[in-house]
Amino acid sequence: MKLLEGKTALITGAARGIGKAIALKFAAEGANVAFTDLEVNTETEQEIAALGVKAKSYASNAADFAQTEQVVNQVKEEFGTIDILVNNAGITKDGLMLRMSEQQWDAVIAVNLKSAFNFIHACVPIMMRQRKGSIINMASVVGVHGNAGQANYAASKAGLIALAKSIAQEMGPKGIRANAIAPGFIETAMTAALSDEVREEWKKKIPLRRGGQVEDIANTALYLASDLSSYVSGQVIQVDGGMNT
Repeated sequence: MKLLEGKTALITGAARGIGKAIALKFAAEGANVAFTDLEVNTETEQEIAALGVKAKSYASNAADFAQTEQVVNQVKEEFGTIDILVNNAGITKDGLMLRMSEQQWDAVIAVNLKSAFNFIHACVPIMMRQRKGSIINMASVVGVHGNAGQANYAASKAGLIALAKSIAQEMGPKGIRANAIAPGFIETAMTAALSDEVREEWKKKIPLRRGGQVEDIANTALYLASDLSSYVSGQVIQVDGGMNT
């Protein structure tokens, strides 16, 4: 039997990159997948559905509380349940603190952190009625260790870790687990745009001497979403090749 057979996962920001990899991994293990992005993405929807599960793309601004409530209600109506929530939506607007604008700060906090509050707030009542659920926040190693030039991003990711730990304590008695994943240097379209020099400097800091793959994150998400981790809650798992041990 597949690890997520019969379950429904809701994943934010899953049209591409890490979010898409997680969606495909979950689908391959039997989960029906609802996912959001700023626009409907039929191509990704079809890729997921081709794995033999129900899949649907929803257009949503994850930072908008009202839109989130509406989307979650639609997912519940169309899928019948929400067993897994992955808060993956995120952006970067990097800059040194002295040059960072209020808009840069507010935008990153809204998309990266407030969106997770929005979706957890909307999904928890559904999971409480089911007396089960797994919530996964996509954090970052910079949320654990900080990073110069990314104060807004690091703060948002640290917030996601603290949010997961707090929800784990609040919702544990209701059978709901909450954890965070903190990826390190992962090979994505975003990191591919970096210069070779920057990429090589990154790799020197990683004991495994390579960047991670999106599948590495998807595999960790699968573990946290499945019953393999039924006694794991309130944790942050760093997937960084040993970079920040």
